[in-house]
Amino acid sequence: MKKLTRFIPMLLIASFILSACGQNASEDEGKTALQQIQDKGEITVGIMGTYAPYNFLNEDKEYDGFDVDIAKELANRLGVEANFVAQDFSGLIPGLETGKFDILVSQVTITDERKEQIDFTEPYITNRVKVIVREDNEDIQSVEDFVGKTIGVGLGTNDEAYLRNELLPQVGEFQINTYDDVITTLKDLDAGRIDATINNVYALKPVIEENGYDVKAVGDPIKEDQAGVAVKKGNTELVEALNDALEEMKEDGTYKEIYMKWFDEEPTE
Repeated sequence: MKKLTRFIPMLLIASFILSACGQNASEDEGKTALQQIQDKGEITVGIMGTYAPYNFLNEDKEYDGFDVDIAKELANRLGVEANFVAQDFSGLIPGLETGKFDILVSQVTITDERKEQIDFTEPYITNRVKVIVREDNEDIQSVEDFVGKTIGVGLGTNDEAYLRNELLPQVGEFQINTYDDVITTLKDLDAGRIDATINNVYALKPVIEENGYDVKAVGDPIKEDQAGVAVKKGNTELVEALNDALEEMKEDGTYKEIYMKWFDEEPTE
């Protein structure tokens, strides 16, 4: 009888918890993603966390960079705090679709293919992509010289799609090695395990300087990419609110201030 007496309060507690969870779930029903974010006072932002100067862990073990500053300002204008969660790039979009993140602010390039999966704000930056080789490499001056070579690229990135879907059919056969981060890509390039990579110079400069990699950019930019804030498909109100915030940032000079802080030049757009 004593065992049964002790068991009854546990059942009541469990019932209360389940009831509360059900109530919270029902309260969220019918609310837009923006309303849910504002209710909890926090927006969860997916980033790579290894892509300086865009998003990275600084010496104080805090996330920092251009993307991080943009995300913090967007959160501020929505009246919430930004909570950053790091993830390999290949897992960012799946994480957004399953609700792990509210938004992605991690140089997610806007493409027609991705627009079928997720929604985007207006672009918040334009990046110019170049070919990167070892300092002593004179064989590769452009993408036309990729034939028979091994080219490294970030897994799941727009650059990988560009190599596979556009360059391979255009210039001929070459091998593609994929990597989870820029540091490992450049390490293999510096060691001669790959012949070249493609990326934008802003992303490569801090990694090259910090690690002393003996590499260089060659030729003209091979393409321009525009990155937007990525949002789960159908969250139209959230996209509109973010677009309004981005527009305000550009009009009042906040965007220019953030851009110059990280790139030491005025934005080109």
